[in-house]
Amino acid sequence: MTNSRIAAVDVGNDAVKANFGKLESSLYIPNVIARDLEDRPVIGIEDLDEKNPLDNLHIRVHSPALKENNAIYRVGNLATKTTNSTELDPGSYKSEEDQTLIMLFASLAMDAVEGKNAQSAKNNVVEANYTLGTGLPLREVKEGKDVGYRSQLLGSVHQVEFLVTPKYQGMKVNIKFDEVKVYPEGFAAYINLVMDNDLNIINRELIDKQILIQDIGGLSTDIAVIRNRNVDDDKAQGFNLGVSESLEMIRDEILTKHGVELDSRRDVVDIITRNNDRHHIMVKGSRTNVHDITDRILLELAKKQYRYLRNVWQKNSQSEICYFVGGGSAVLKEYIKSLNNKLDGFNIEFFEDENESIWMMANAYYKLISDYIRKNSKQTGKENKKQEQKAASSK
Repeated sequence: MTNSRIAAVDVGNDAVKANFGKLESSLYIPNVIARDLEDRPVIGIEDLDEKNPLDNLHIRVHSPALKENNAIYRVGNLATKTTNSTELDPGSYKSEEDQTLIMLFASLAMDAVEGKNAQSAKNNVVEANYTLGTGLPLREVKEGKDVGYRSQLLGSVHQVEFLVTPKYQGMKVNIKFDEVKVYPEGFAAYINLVMDNDLNIINRELIDKQILIQDIGGLSTDIAVIRNRNVDDDKAQGFNLGVSESLEMIRDEILTKHGVELDSRRDVVDIITRNNDRHHIMVKGSRTNVHDITDRILLELAKKQYRYLRNVWQKNSQSEICYFVGGGSAVLKEYIKSLNNKLDGFNIEFFEDENESIWMMANAYYKLISDYIRKNSKQTGKENKKQEQKAASSK
């Protein structure tokens, strides 16, 4: 795996977060795609290369893992500007959706054309090898879907062709995986809590505690029960409810009440979480409060999430703390805290830095895949040493 580049990719329901190499680069791409034509119209095409590629991702994706192979897509910010954009639907399995793979391949291709691999491109084709650390919700891992997901990635070449994209138009990236590790998201969050980027143990007091980790995503919620430094598979639970449905309800009510059509769920999240003018939108040029809509819908969702916590804690009464992680936790933090103060008073913890919560999975996958590589290198070194000793003794 000497020429293999580390990739730690969290294909979240809201966005893809990815770390590469030795953490020298990272990517954040909204998880939105839209089918498109090969020649998309661009105003000022002569100035295309002066634009940001991440805001203008236009690609063709070829992979035997895809149900719809060789299709053309707008990805990320560019896709949010269309009327036919798609986001993952509630109830869907992340491991079985083409959109998950398209977002994964797009992020890897962007890294490949911006990295050292691009310097050795022949005929505008970049060959990129990756050792990938990624993850799936606990409920999907418990159902064994990680095995099929991993096998789709290994053993095939996946190609991304950049079409009308700044700087990279006409370039192709052939992606191959030397190894793929698919981790349960709850365990990954635990690793991130107890290990730093250099794989040293931090928060040592958590190692032998029984803790809960409630990961609220866009489409699902996982509650991992960590005991004896591992996820208790029998106790861990996955729920088919995230924040996406509530974000869509907010979007619909804003359209009905104020006549303002927001492009995507991402816009709703921005309204709820931004530092300035939170819970406000512009209506015909006037700053308008939508707190009545957001409060009512998010409080209802927070009550459901709190019931999940209460039920799991009752069945695992010796738990000492619950950590809330994921993009959904950042959205619901104040509502869940308020409910907890009024009701049970559980020992719960949120991350005050919302970025830390949002990037937790990608950072955890980086630590886990780095640890795998380190251990694999040690094992390979031992085996080589044994072979050398054996060869020397036979002379």
